[in-house]
Amino acid sequence: MTTDEYLSTPETNRRRELAYGIVREPPAPYFSHQAIVLRAARILCDHVEPRTLGRVGVAPLDVVLDRDANLVVQPDVLFVATNRLSIINKQIWGAPDLVVEVLSFSTTAHDRGPKLVWYCQYGVRECWHIDAARLQISVFDFTHNPMAERIAEGTTPVPSTVFPDLRVSADEFFC
Repeated sequence: MTTDEYLSTPETNRRRELAYGIVREPPAPYFSHQAIVLRAARILCDHVEPRTLGRVGVAPLDVVLDRDANLVVQPDVLFVATNRLSIINKQIWGAPDLVVEVLSFSTTAHDRGPKLVWYCQYGVRECWHIDAARLQISVFDFTHNPMAERIAEGTTPVPSTVFPDLRVSADEFFC
């Protein structure tokens, strides 16, 4: 399927992605997964909105990383900085500044494998993997070469290059 064909299908609340022409439709996430997604979105919105830093979005929301390669993803939570809001036009057309993936048993290999590579390759500045099983957050900073990974757990603050003034500990993401 092409990107144009994918985007011309009826609007849906189902999560799905297009990876090099192949549609991937995982089952709906568990309640515990969505509770963490909601918490992450709330934490980011509470930081972003009063400072007018940009916009926060949650899945299902298409991010067209590469129209020609038919690559469309749906991160759990995303952030686009104010100076880049022009990439928002129904979908996100290009790399968000920050993406958050809440890992679950069925998605960890995909999120830590090809999806992480795509985020780095297409210009996402930072990716957070929230791992409820380990009660930790891995922050992948793609602004460094090679990519830097930092881990936050417990009362350790989440180390963000995108949000250097964000003061939130890892345990605040786990309900």
